[in-house]
Amino acid sequence: MSRAEAVPRTSPLWTLGLFRSELLTTFRRWRTLALLGVLAAVPVLVGIAVRIETGDGSPAGGGGGGGGGPAFISQITNNGLFLVFTALAATLPFFLPMAIGVVAGDALAGEANAGTLRYLLVAPAGRTRLLLTKYATVMALCLVATLVVAVSALLVGALLFPLGDLTTISGTRIGFGEGLARALLIALVVAVSLIGVAALGLFVSTLTNSGIAAMATTVGLLITVQILDQIPQLHALHPYLFSHYWLSFADLMREPVYWDDLTKNLGLQALYAAVFGSAAWARFTSKDITA
Repeated sequence: MSRAEAVPRTSPLWTLGLFRSELLTTFRRWRTLALLGVLAAVPVLVGIAVRIETGDGSPAGGGGGGGGGPAFISQITNNGLFLVFTALAATLPFFLPMAIGVVAGDALAGEANAGTLRYLLVAPAGRTRLLLTKYATVMALCLVATLVVAVSALLVGALLFPLGDLTTISGTRIGFGEGLARALLIALVVAVSLIGVAALGLFVSTLTNSGIAAMATTVGLLITVQILDQIPQLHALHPYLFSHYWLSFADLMREPVYWDDLTKNLGLQALYAAVFGSAAWARFTSKDITA
């Protein structure tokens, strides 16, 4: 590439325009809309299933159980707001990260496959600026996808179950307003929990010119990490896997809030974002762009 491309002189307004264009392109794709539709459907299915199961007066989830998800499920019939927490717990292990991994994996590889990557660089975006814009777009998707799940669950919960004061995991009572605020905070924490996957997918996207290969590799790595996190013999490795502390958001429903695992999760996601973001930058800025 030319020296003029390597050191582009672009204004901040042009950068915002590039980011706006990437957002519109990403959220107008049928693939993205389909992924968001699937995410919105999960709370609907969970809510209907709980409603049917408890129609005869029996408790949801078989009376509770360990972990954030089952503990929330047993409370849905008492307060529909718990469907938000349950839906996030149900989608976080696979559906949410899969959606992010698909979009992140295709971010650069898809452009190369379509033959538009050179055009974007000549525009001139500059490699670093383009990479940051792509990552910012994927992070925006993390937030939007999480809010889609949360809002869908809130609407379904309000339609199928009563709303009001709720009981925390610790057994204390809090008002509906505070519960709604905690639900929003939990959604934000879940969104931040996905930035490690976003950086990993973006790095994989710099390794190939095939969007399908990048998406498949990213999702494959996600599944592999999830499997490794379930093997007891690898317990020493678990704290370093990006998915290990994902469900720590349930600690926001304790009174007082238990911050230990939450801070570990946020720190781990920042570490993955820094490592794989740097790797993506090193690879992309030195890569020979031929498409």
